[in-house]
Amino acid sequence: MMWHAPNRGELRETIAAVLRTADAPGAAVALVVDGRPTLSVGVGHRNLARDLPLDAAARTYAYSITKTMLAVAALRLAETGRLMLDAPIRAILPDAALSERATLRRLLNHTAGVPDYGAMPEHHAALRADPTAPWTSAEFLDRTLPGGLRFPPGEGWGYSNIGYLLVRLAIERTTGQSLRTALVFRPAAMRQTCIAESLADAAGLTPGYSILLDRDGALRDMTRRYHPGWVSHGAAIATAADLTRFLEALFSDRLLRPESLATMLEVTPVPGAHPPFVRPAYGLGLMIDLGSPWGTVAGHAGSGPGYATAAFHATDAAGRRVTSAALVNRDGSDAATRIAFALIAACAQGACGNQGD
Repeated sequence: MMWHAPNRGELRETIAAVLRTADAPGAAVALVVDGRPTLSVGVGHRNLARDLPLDAAARTYAYSITKTMLAVAALRLAETGRLMLDAPIRAILPDAALSERATLRRLLNHTAGVPDYGAMPEHHAALRADPTAPWTSAEFLDRTLPGGLRFPPGEGWGYSNIGYLLVRLAIERTTGQSLRTALVFRPAAMRQTCIAESLADAAGLTPGYSILLDRDGALRDMTRRYHPGWVSHGAAIATAADLTRFLEALFSDRLLRPESLATMLEVTPVPGAHPPFVRPAYGLGLMIDLGSPWGTVAGHAGSGPGYATAAFHATDAAGRRVTSAALVNRDGSDAATRIAFALIAACAQGACGNQGD
């Protein structure tokens, strides 16, 4: 069999079209087809003047893609019996005032009813007042949990960063390690990935332009101002290529036992429309499209000051296994998710090359 090279010009134009629509400077993108690294490219620019090209190896905060990493770490602990998916989380975190029905499984799939801080005016006010001084984990919990659950555990769905903060604390308490040590990077060959713990860790980030830190809404580079501690559950710093390595390892059974991966893929339908998902659902740390024409499509998107991120794996894009990741260097759009899905679609249409005699 012979590998026919992908149409790189067509793929770059697909990426550039999404960037134009989002008015975003650039994106670092990686693509793996049938286990073969097929594309690693920077499209567009690293600066607002748009005179410096963005490198393919640009490092950004992965934001909520970190949730998938947390879910993998929790399931690896469940495989050895150190965590129990259906035990009350307060058995591990007795100080968290939660119902016995709030279990690790329900935290991982956002059905525990745990509140969030995304819509809290005091959160946004504190962030803008001093982006360098995040709330502590205790402050995040103290400012959210006393308000009560949004719904009884198991009787609804509601996305919650606080739920994943509780997952993080459970992992740290069970292992006696910081999240930076507890998460699984080496088995997936993620050499450029780490958990950010301080502004010093942001030194290697590509510039990320945000409208979220200042009241005037102007785009400004946030990398020296935004402390990663504002992401309550932890924020990985990664490259697009590392994120494709992570999903390839996950869906090749190199990180979890097959039965654990099957558990991750057990879905809860997500209410509302969330394009480009056709029928959005959520597993354990995985966003899943139940209506995709490309087999099982699963991964995660992320967003926060400076960046939009996405990494997804499709099991059957016209007979191809495709993993795509995109890191966009401005916030305020879903451009990364649209790029990731557009590249899967392009592969299904033959733009990613093919195998022939």
